[in-house]
Amino acid sequence: MELALIGYGKMGQEVEKAALVRKHRIAARIDPACPDLAVSATSAGALAGVQAAIEFTHPDVALENIRGLLSLKIPLVVGTTGWYSHLAEVTGWVAKNQTALVYAPNFSLGVNLFYRIAEKAVSLLSAFESYDVALTELHHRHKVDSPSGTAKKLADIVLKNNPRKKRITSEALNRAIAPEELHLISLRSGAFPGTHTLTFDSPADTIELQHTARSRAGFALGAVLAAEWVVGRQGIFTFDQVLEDLLKGNR
Repeated sequence: MELALIGYGKMGQEVEKAALVRKHRIAARIDPACPDLAVSATSAGALAGVQAAIEFTHPDVALENIRGLLSLKIPLVVGTTGWYSHLAEVTGWVAKNQTALVYAPNFSLGVNLFYRIAEKAVSLLSAFESYDVALTELHHRHKVDSPSGTAKKLADIVLKNNPRKKRITSEALNRAIAPEELHLISLRSGAFPGTHTLTFDSPADTIELQHTARSRAGFALGAVLAAEWVVGRQGIFTFDQVLEDLLKGNR
């Protein structure tokens, strides 16, 4: 495939590596922050022949990038977050231009598989009142959000699949935790990779499920897989829909 990279920072460069491993060609690299790549994402000339674009930029520019790329009828994979309040508007652009878009707060293949494993584990263990559940996440000191988006998604999975848990508590507690609360603990320090752990504890034993991201490679692979999947489709999709097809062997 002929791919365009919109955003050529650390994530864009990792996507390029994953794309080349899968025998794709990078036909365009666009990044306003780089003088040599500062071409508009709406430039038809720069994007001639591109079959799909992968966008990892910044919330301030993502919406305009999405609008421009969809107007060129280029299927699009968007890893930037912060624009979801405009989802209805973007859905309209996708329909108007009869093209396709895949979005996700986290394109990591391992994380998205972890979500499914977590969903099954929470559902199984919620049948036994002796097992309580907690969620912890650990990241490097430069991460700006807390809790992480991945942790929030895991917390939602717990609330959806364990009827005893009604709300998330992420602040420090100076009291006993209520049975209906899910404690979500965030830690920021050093150079730790992203680590998310679901802990199921009973008086008899402890069960832990953990995902640790060692690099951006998993995120990049997921984005490239989504780009392969989105070509030839019409509509707006989440990465979960892509994963569902991949698990069935459909491309």
